Amino acid sequence: MFTLSRFSSCLRVVSSGSHLSNMKELMKSVSFEKKQLIHSNSFSKMAKLINGVQIAKQIREELSEQVEQWIKEGNRNPQLTAILVGGDPASQTYVKNKMKAATEVGIVSCTKNLPETISEGELLAIIEQLNGDDEVDGILVQLPLPQHIHERTICNAVSCDKDVDGFNEKNVGRLCLDMNTLIPCTPLGVKELLRRTKIDTFGRNAVVVGRSKNVGMPISMLLHADGRNDTDAMDATVTICHRFTPPEELARFCRTADIIVSATGVPGLIRADMVKPGACVIDVGITRIKDEITGKTRLVGDVDFDEVQKVAGHITPVPGGVGPMTVAMLMKNTIIAAKNLHQKRQSAK
Repeated sequence: MFTLSRFSSCLRVVSSGSHLSNMKELMKSVSFEKKQLIHSNSFSKMAKLINGVQIAKQIREELSEQVEQWIKEGNRNPQLTAILVGGDPASQTYVKNKMKAATEVGIVSCTKNLPETISEGELLAIIEQLNGDDEVDGILVQLPLPQHIHERTICNAVSCDKDVDGFNEKNVGRLCLDMNTLIPCTPLGVKELLRRTKIDTFGRNAVVVGRSKNVGMPISMLLHADGRNDTDAMDATVTICHRFTPPEELARFCRTADIIVSATGVPGLIRADMVKPGACVIDVGITRIKDEITGKTRLVGDVDFDEVQKVAGHITPVPGGVGPMTVAMLMKNTIIAAKNLHQKRQSAK
């Protein structure tokens, strides 16, 4: 490291008439060490935390104002219906949180609790009834479904106009074509986090780890698509990695990334040595694990948070990062659906 004593030594070398070449070599060494010091200090601070709870709260407040204005214009409150099949505790909690957020922003909501033994045909009949109900603006079917029910069939049965989860294959296709559509909530939440945190995506390298049809794929689409088109996408250069990407290649790709989005459900997959200093790391993964010391369970993401935050420039926590944004985007989609349906009905008159 460059110190006053090293500099004094340089002066003594010159004054004693030593060879000029020795002086040059020493100054090169000092210069190199100085550069190392500057580089290490550049990222010595902890990454800036992207607070999904705070940003989601701000969005819900904005949406509440939109609903108030919508009602002042003589319209009814938007309406969201959730379908919950079976008694999975995690699904029950998710739906409860979604309904709570709906009430907060002024969306009327209800939950249809159905037995796990319901047949696929019976479930399809309920969805068809909701599709035709003019009082319903948004329909969400909480996933996963029981094994005897085909998930893709159910998602495709939800009217595109009311598909606030964005899972109908026609809405997915419109997203892939960069057309106006209802976008899946988690990918839309990631986009909002990046935008509101002012993370530059234009021309940047982004790596998406995970290729699921409901999360990884649509996140990749939003990151890479042309920002001039309907989806208002982010113009990044995107690499998609998945379970068959060799570990050494995954690490290599991640080290080139300005933005890493991981959505695999594999705890600790993204390590500090895989992250470029200053990169933005978005952790979509969520897994419940048991603490070996306390015996209690806790939620963790795909990212080794404690270590990666020492390298990254921005990072989302788990919980409290992407999760609250997913719920906020569901509310946003419900309001969009309500306005679109209203306009469609007015045009049909």
